[in-house]
Amino acid sequence: MLKIDRITSSPAIMNGKACIRGMRITVSLVLNLFASGMSRAEILAEYPVLEQEDIDQCLNYAAYLAEEELYTIQKVS
Repeated sequence: MLKIDRITSSPAIMNGKACIRGMRITVSLVLNLFASGMSRAEILAEYPVLEQEDIDQCLNYAAYLAEEELYTIQKVS
């Protein structure tokens, strides 16, 4: 089962984007840092309020979202 208790969303914080523990650090920010080549250690050094588990849950959350299924709807004529 997916554990995402550190990923939060509130309309009052970052317009409802998925954030880490109610802070103004979004999941997308952490993922973009990884995508640009930063290591876990570099991200943790740049954002000292983050913890290793925060990064792990960002990755798990992204993997979960990427599992979406697409369905083709055929038009009946």
